[in-house]
Amino acid sequence: MTAPRSCVGKDGRFIVGIHKPCFEIKNLREHDYITSLGQLQDGKMVDNKVNFPGGDLYEPDADTIYEIANPFPFRGTTYINSAWADKKAAHPETISIPAPGPCSLLKNFELSSKTGAIGIQDKKSLLDLLPHPLLIALAQASTDPEELVLLAKKSCKILFDPKTGAPDGIGYRKNRKNKIIPDIHDHELFEVLVNNRHLPGDYKNTLVLKPGVQGNNEITGEYISQDKNTHVFEYLRRNSYIPWGHFASNMANDAIRYRALDLCHEDMKGIRHLYYQRTFARLAKGFGILLPEKRRCLKENELESIRKKILAELEKDTSPSLEFGHTLWGWNFGYGYAQSGHRLHASHQMIHHQNAMIPKNVKTDTGEILPSFACGDLVKDFILQYRKATSKNFFLNYLAAIKNNTRTDKKPGYESSLILLEDDHTILFVPKAQISEWELQLMPKTPCGNILEADTSMRRSLDKAILSAVKTLEFLGAQMVTSIEFSKQFDCQNRDHHLLYSFIPRLPYAPDTFSEAQLRWISGCYPEDFAHACRTALKTISGQEFKKNDSS
Repeated sequence: MTAPRSCVGKDGRFIVGIHKPCFEIKNLREHDYITSLGQLQDGKMVDNKVNFPGGDLYEPDADTIYEIANPFPFRGTTYINSAWADKKAAHPETISIPAPGPCSLLKNFELSSKTGAIGIQDKKSLLDLLPHPLLIALAQASTDPEELVLLAKKSCKILFDPKTGAPDGIGYRKNRKNKIIPDIHDHELFEVLVNNRHLPGDYKNTLVLKPGVQGNNEITGEYISQDKNTHVFEYLRRNSYIPWGHFASNMANDAIRYRALDLCHEDMKGIRHLYYQRTFARLAKGFGILLPEKRRCLKENELESIRKKILAELEKDTSPSLEFGHTLWGWNFGYGYAQSGHRLHASHQMIHHQNAMIPKNVKTDTGEILPSFACGDLVKDFILQYRKATSKNFFLNYLAAIKNNTRTDKKPGYESSLILLEDDHTILFVPKAQISEWELQLMPKTPCGNILEADTSMRRSLDKAILSAVKTLEFLGAQMVTSIEFSKQFDCQNRDHHLLYSFIPRLPYAPDTFSEAQLRWISGCYPEDFAHACRTALKTISGQEFKKNDSS
């Protein structure tokens, strides 16, 4: 059997294809169109003669391109342009996105005005002059709290406390169906504003964070740390785009976090605790396993006890068939909305995770029963093919390849490690073939295919590494990151399958185009150099957190 297309070889080493293009091109152009393009500073003309060669063409040594099949064939193939990547290899400190600078239309106007400071009415009038695309751009980029407050007042009706003048609520109205809805004048402007971290906290609370302001979604769980600094709500989304509903774990309005770098380990523990709790609770119900009667957040040791009981039930020959076969987990971090009207990322609140249960089967319109889709099943299908073709466990080979990695371009003296963080349980690393130039991956080092198979220590390790991954990407300049989980079915007995997390940043200079639509992922950076940049970032983040904790 032919081995599946994967960069993970059966010997536990990465396979890298190398293109060294040289080619001849027959010139079929009939006419020349020579014209002036402009001139140099000394007045010498610049023309386009080079674009109209007289004869055939020969390229003896085009840029070397590295072709690396994704470890998982269903994710395509990565192509690294050596000309771009070599520049970053020589200067890995340049692997970052510059942080946006201060932005304020009103302050710039005041600086340019002969009269200096302008009054509130003049500021409102100036904002009223802006076409809608420019309003959106300003709401996205502004770092001026006063300016953002004025834009917020343009976007919706805000109610204020008559004594303090602080925002106290939003206006509501009835629509044509007599349903009560928020009185929002400009939905696009509103969405962009409430995701701008420079909007004052009392406006964030009033417009988007206060429980109930986002709609009638019931709060079905919460996590509060002992020191009360971490507070997380779990919202039920009944009518979800995910069949059978989903849950959103959001930082509560008394624990506002708009950056990954603002998150502490307890915050991530709380957000993920609600995911584990909800999953175990729904599975426990199917097996008749009782939960505590009192309505409260389960303790960590209680979660572990329930998890073990579920596993014990699954191992019984008389175990009832599962209604739900997989978990679905993801995190859209960051929000982006272009002035052109294109939504760039899907976050409705910066620090929130979504999770759901995927049913095992779905019935067709003819009554046929089909397995319901779960991305983890794509991994299962592949690793079965891999074992048949190689007689090897894919994930053991993948781990070996990561540890045995040699530099993609083979240059001596440069970084070669792909690993960012590693402990007894998990490994966080840069994949050899990235579907985004800055993709990171996380997986257990031992057989653990889903969160049901993850004991307390494994869950703690996963939580810590997830936080480190997103903090690292944000520190390097990523403003939008999509995180997803590939997990195996709860009742699958295949011990080859490891849980996998992928962290995919959306980079400003790399939009998805026809190449990506064909699963051809274009990169201008060697993965080893990006790993080096990530390790440097992690050291800086750890140092800053140590100083912060030490001073407090």
